[in-house]
Amino acid sequence: MPPIHLPDPVQYAIPGFVALIILEMLIGKLRHKAEYEIRDTIASLLMGFGNLLTKLLTGFITLAVSVWVYQYRLWTVPFAWWAFVLIFFAEDLCYYWFHRISHESRWLWAAHVNHHSSQHYNLSTALRQTWTGFLSGGWLLWLPLAFLGFHPALIAFQAGISLVYQFWIHTEAIDRLGPLEWILNTPSHHRVHHATNLNYLDKNYGGILILWDRIFGTFEAEDPNEPCEYGILKPLATFNPFQIAFHEWFAILQDALKSNPLSVRLRYLFGRPGWSPDGSTLTVPQMRAAQQQKQNNP
Repeated sequence: MPPIHLPDPVQYAIPGFVALIILEMLIGKLRHKAEYEIRDTIASLLMGFGNLLTKLLTGFITLAVSVWVYQYRLWTVPFAWWAFVLIFFAEDLCYYWFHRISHESRWLWAAHVNHHSSQHYNLSTALRQTWTGFLSGGWLLWLPLAFLGFHPALIAFQAGISLVYQFWIHTEAIDRLGPLEWILNTPSHHRVHHATNLNYLDKNYGGILILWDRIFGTFEAEDPNEPCEYGILKPLATFNPFQIAFHEWFAILQDALKSNPLSVRLRYLFGRPGWSPDGSTLTVPQMRAAQQQKQNNP
């Protein structure tokens, strides 16, 4: 594989992350548009640090697998200007499906739930990242890009661009952005994604673009008459980063060990979050169906 070197966008963006968090804190004090809680913010920062550490420990494995797949590529996408356009759309589509599956499969949700665990929505929330992304295997969903001929360095570069973009949309300080709301993932769209309101759950999975949600039917606009309530359906009564990172993995293990037959164990592992064989807990589609039934039969 030819040696290709592209900068790491996240590395260069970190000082900007810090500056914008401080700016948002100041705006929040002046305009009451962003709420910070010191323990929650510290927990988010520690989660971000842990995420960087785990990527240092496992990144060489994901890169090695991507390089191996690239050796068997169908064709070679050259380093031309249009390759950056193609990878922009291709990587964003991969991210959409990774993000969607992370909400629809409990195994991947266990690695993603920590990002939703804060009951506050501000720029520090963007740094509340997983420590167990490698374990969940979500990174495998980017391998088809290497098989299609995109150089692993180009894939990593665009994934970094996406991550940097998604930082600024974690804010309540910005309202609507006019026509851009039709194309881009914006703070308004992402507030919906982080909300626990039933109408908002499992919506707006896009990374940079909101087009995929519009195409695949997972888009929901923010309703000014229904303020977003943030967090997860079973709030964590802790700011301990280890509990934030691993609580759902322990819950999966507990449910799987107490269950029989094997088919039930597998559904606890890989089925939708909230699934239970007796209906004692419900998935999001089941909750929506129950709400609809209640409305039809008051």
